[in-house]
Amino acid sequence: MAPAELKELKGQLQELLDKRSSKCTKLLGRIYYHVDGSPKPGSLPPGVSAAVNGVAFFGTLTGQLFFGWLGDKLGRKKVYGITLMLMSLCSIGSGLSFGREPKTVLATLCFFRFWLGFGIGGDYPLSATIMSEYANKKTRGAFIDAVFAMQGFGILGGGIFAILVSAIFEARFKAPPYKVDSVGSIVPQADYVWRIILMVGAFPAILTYYWRTKMPETARYTALVAKNVKQATADMEKVMQVDIETEQKEEPKIAVTTRGKSGNDFGLFSKEFLRRHGLHLLGTTSTWFLLDIAFYSQNLFQKDIFSAIGWIPPANTMNAIQEVFKIARAQTLIALCSTVPGYWFTVFLIDRIGRFTIQLLGFSMMTAFMFALAIPYNHWTQPNNRIGFVVLYSLTFFFANFGPNSTTFVVPAEIFPARLRSTCHGISAAAGKLGAMVGAFGFLYLAQPQDKSKVDEGYTAGIGVKNSLIVLGFVNLLGTLFTFLVPESNGKSLEEMSRENDDADEA
Repeated sequence: MAPAELKELKGQLQELLDKRSSKCTKLLGRIYYHVDGSPKPGSLPPGVSAAVNGVAFFGTLTGQLFFGWLGDKLGRKKVYGITLMLMSLCSIGSGLSFGREPKTVLATLCFFRFWLGFGIGGDYPLSATIMSEYANKKTRGAFIDAVFAMQGFGILGGGIFAILVSAIFEARFKAPPYKVDSVGSIVPQADYVWRIILMVGAFPAILTYYWRTKMPETARYTALVAKNVKQATADMEKVMQVDIETEQKEEPKIAVTTRGKSGNDFGLFSKEFLRRHGLHLLGTTSTWFLLDIAFYSQNLFQKDIFSAIGWIPPANTMNAIQEVFKIARAQTLIALCSTVPGYWFTVFLIDRIGRFTIQLLGFSMMTAFMFALAIPYNHWTQPNNRIGFVVLYSLTFFFANFGPNSTTFVVPAEIFPARLRSTCHGISAAAGKLGAMVGAFGFLYLAQPQDKSKVDEGYTAGIGVKNSLIVLGFVNLLGTLFTFLVPESNGKSLEEMSRENDDADEA
């Protein structure tokens, strides 16, 4: 492994930044939206909850598009440091959200979460592109996916940290359950808990900043886009820690020169790009879009599942800090049992069985498990059958991660030309984030009970959980079909996949 690759893998713990808010939203609701005399603890109103999560999604989407484009214009390294500092500063800013009134606190939190998401969005195309351009074709898939898979450890680390913080505060500041004393269940110090959890995400980013600034620009960008072969060769020598012979240095210079004359400088909106890569871009955007609809909507059912198996007791039987502890513990268990194994199964197998096979298998199994949950849904709601429901639910997460959640990140970094690689990855990732917004918000309303008397406060009647699961089953089925638009890149060089060498040969 090249030194720069090792540093890059270590740096990707930063991906945990957009995974922490779910542990804090319940606490924010209790602190800032408490209603005296209510039988239930305070919770964020639907509009406020949508704003807190929506601005982060929108920030990520715009960051993916902007930094993806900028990474092709200015270079991967220059832009990478900007995204890292933005994430660090806004992570700290999120925890320092000021004011005493709910509107002030939530408004400043939303402001920082937008820019935090903007920085995270840039990290997607840049980290994938840098890794693809450093790696060799035999192990490229594993290296790129390892970047993405590191967020599994980030989720675990974030969950464990939240458990420790909440346990320390619970031991230090004792409070009765909500049903015993609704006001006393929220100690003043609880306001520090969510702030500390949000701010700690800045530290992994700060620790990796030095290593990222020391990374040289990728040789492929320098040679093929900046057209500086001498610098590209020097950078390759630095990364590989070998001396490249003089005659080897001259050879790529000819290829770069002839490329400039061959008409291979077509743009993103050109007919030539549409002819060569139009279906590829449709394949990467559609599969990422459909995957994230299913992936993010699955999180909506976690609270019911955790409650059903006793991992999270009724909210009124806990104080505010206890609820943070219980939620963090449950999410950490899910990550440990299904999320992390799924990620690393892909890392170990992606260069052996290929991206196409893993993505097709993942979507197919998610479809099967979703229908298996949906069709006999009434059966799974019975107390004696809830463990079976949890097993199937966990398997859908496993095959999402050992499947399209990993491959949709890898493939766009491999199949497009160097000068458009970061841009196309950003577009594909942005399509995924749009799907995440549909999944997180659309199904939040769609999954509401059909009986208006059972609908959560602030929502309207929906189609119910069973019908929502059926819809998600068809979404995964569409993902299976659109996978056939995505080419297999296993064992092929980046130039072979993008057909950049074809033009050099023709010239």
